[in-house]
Amino acid sequence: MEPRHVVEAWVEAFNNGDANAIAEFYTDDAVNHQVANQEVFGKEAIRLMFQQEFAAADMVCIVENIFQDGEWAILEWKDPVGLRGCGFFKIEHNKISFQRGYWDKLSFLKQHGLPIPET
Repeated sequence: MEPRHVVEAWVEAFNNGDANAIAEFYTDDAVNHQVANQEVFGKEAIRLMFQQEFAAADMVCIVENIFQDGEWAILEWKDPVGLRGCGFFKIEHNKISFQRGYWDKLSFLKQHGLPIPET
């Protein structure tokens, strides 16, 4: 499967709010680093992260572009309230081994009525 197709399927699971399905896209030792947060290590920790995030906010990923370069897929996205971001996915053997995402956490928290950390 091409890396872009893995990301397209990942987006579908994300938009279904299914943390278990999302976790299956990752290698057992995957790293997910959303730059606004601490790195998350391992498939199970990534599943838990998404489970917590889906419980805290309704999130939707609208694909603007997906680019592919070798084993990398790059996702430009937006959500229905105007937040935009970009994710980089390294795909090995049809699984995500590394993901890094860039987005504005303060805007996300405000848009979803979530508490803003003081530090």
